[in-house]
Amino acid sequence: MTSSRPGAVAVTGPASSGAAGDRRLAGGRAGLAAVGTSLGCFLLTALLGPSAMQPELRGAAWQPPYSLTVHPSPYLVIGLVAAGVLIGTVGLALCWRAVRKGWRCRPGPLMAAGLLVVAAFTLMPPVGSADHLNYAAYGRMAVTGHDPYVTRAVDVPGDPVISEVEEWRRTPSVYGPVATATQALASWVGGDSVRLTVFVLSLFNALAFALTAWILYRTAGTAERRLRVTLLWTCNPLLLYHLVGGAHNDALAVCPMVAGLALFSARRRGRPGTVPRSLGAGALIAVGGAIKVPAALVGGGLAWALARDGRAPGARRAAALRLAALAAGALAVTAATYAIAGPHTFDQLRRAADQVSLATPWHLADLVFGRENRVFIKIGWLTLFAVLAVLLARALPRARPADGGADTGVEGERVAAALVLAWLLATPYELPWYSGFAWAALALLPWSRFDWLLLAHTAALSLGYLPARDPELIGLPSSLDFLLDVVRPGVIPVTLTVILIAAVRMCLRRPDPAPAPAPPPRAPTGSPG
Repeated sequence: MTSSRPGAVAVTGPASSGAAGDRRLAGGRAGLAAVGTSLGCFLLTALLGPSAMQPELRGAAWQPPYSLTVHPSPYLVIGLVAAGVLIGTVGLALCWRAVRKGWRCRPGPLMAAGLLVVAAFTLMPPVGSADHLNYAAYGRMAVTGHDPYVTRAVDVPGDPVISEVEEWRRTPSVYGPVATATQALASWVGGDSVRLTVFVLSLFNALAFALTAWILYRTAGTAERRLRVTLLWTCNPLLLYHLVGGAHNDALAVCPMVAGLALFSARRRGRPGTVPRSLGAGALIAVGGAIKVPAALVGGGLAWALARDGRAPGARRAAALRLAALAAGALAVTAATYAIAGPHTFDQLRRAADQVSLATPWHLADLVFGRENRVFIKIGWLTLFAVLAVLLARALPRARPADGGADTGVEGERVAAALVLAWLLATPYELPWYSGFAWAALALLPWSRFDWLLLAHTAALSLGYLPARDPELIGLPSSLDFLLDVVRPGVIPVTLTVILIAAVRMCLRRPDPAPAPAPPPRAPTGSPG
């Protein structure tokens, strides 16, 4: 059944007519409606203005971002976000289930809708946490002559921007030098205005998210794969809420990471891994790592693919050159950025390596061993990461040759996704927006059961951080204390432990068979997607 209306859903497959086709059509439409409803909940929360989910931004009223000032109750805004998370999760699940049964819709209009939501979020204040106030403060430190890797917010009293920091007033920057550079640029533009500084930061994040969407869309190749990357990234309500609506700089790190993967694979030209592209891929991935370290993990996937390629007869020299170029690009960017940033760049990273967040399975281990014995947790999570990386590298699906690219590029993307997903599942310190790295990496692979695993993981973490702000600063009612006393440190760690066990079991099961290509739909009338 193919609709003649432009932008309409096209249901394909051998049984696309009759009751089966109608069910697929209804399931896909219901999923999209749920995704839209979820985004409406998030956008409304941002539009309502300062609340338990949104810090107040000081600055001239005419400066962006814009919102109402109705002072909504914590019950309303937390309820809206919780509903958005649950409805969005169900919506994505319905869409994915319909796609696996043969439903299709044109990815072009869907991507355009996602980018419109990106623009809407950018024009409104960030919601969900107060991390953007930290970014603004670190940028302000840099432009006023303070080292953000040494200086704390409490060390600069009375500054109109730095004084707005909430929870992390005694913590220097934990972000890489490229992140600090963007924060300094935003501070230079925003001056004494927290509002304008945060808007510029949000604009950078939105542009990075949109550019990532474009790269994924262009490298997808086929309409089916474009629909996949659109559903997993551009129109994913959980990512839009955290990365764009929350203005978290993970979006900045993901963008060069994905660009590096795409350059290395170079699917459209069929020559992945040439020396210049390997050099550029290494440099781009290092830029991502100089924003947030997890972005650098994908470089390990590309290096492994090149090392594997070098075992083939007659390919050793070419693979060695490409591997050297990949390493040279990464080392050059890393050395340059960290040399400029100064000797204290890694100080906070070393301290952060010992942290355990409340909503992870390792919090349960923390209760058993005690905080003074976190060395056991460090050994445990590194061991778990290594085991998961090996298991996932064997279990994640392989793209068919018809998807484009040679084996080196496709294998590099697969192992890179394994490393990122293994880190996300194993790390003792994580927040919901960290999942953006795994979503972007998995979007490059075919459909698999691991998509459902990541959806459950992200949804659970999202519910665990409602809100991700200091309860005393926001005046959280005592009747909502269960969110911080029961859900975050109890329910969510247990849930993520179950998801972790499920991940291991999925890896040990027989891999999913590679899905056969869906029959091409009849071309609908109207403009192409």
